[in-house]
Amino acid sequence: MNNKEFIATLAAKTGYTQDESQKMAKAIVDLMGKSFESGEPVPVVGFGTFEVKKRLERVMVNPSTGLRMLVPPKLVLNFKPAATIKGHVRKGGTENG
Repeated sequence: MNNKEFIATLAAKTGYTQDESQKMAKAIVDLMGKSFESGEPVPVVGFGTFEVKKRLERVMVNPSTGLRMLVPPKLVLNFKPAATIKGHVRKGGTENG
């Protein structure tokens, strides 16, 4: 599903116009971005939790040269899915029931 299809589906399910749905989706993404910048997790009920985690520095080995390098610490975005989403993925996305 691309962005255009997503917005059209969202508009159809909510009863808003596609323009209003596009604005709402953009506002949600902007607010999530601000939360990530401040280090706050963003829980989405029934979907999962997005959070920023610090990846520690580590030693990496280049497989072709055998050269060892130190990879500095960095912040990464992590997603922990809700149990219902995990269940849907395990079943292959098919709805049973």
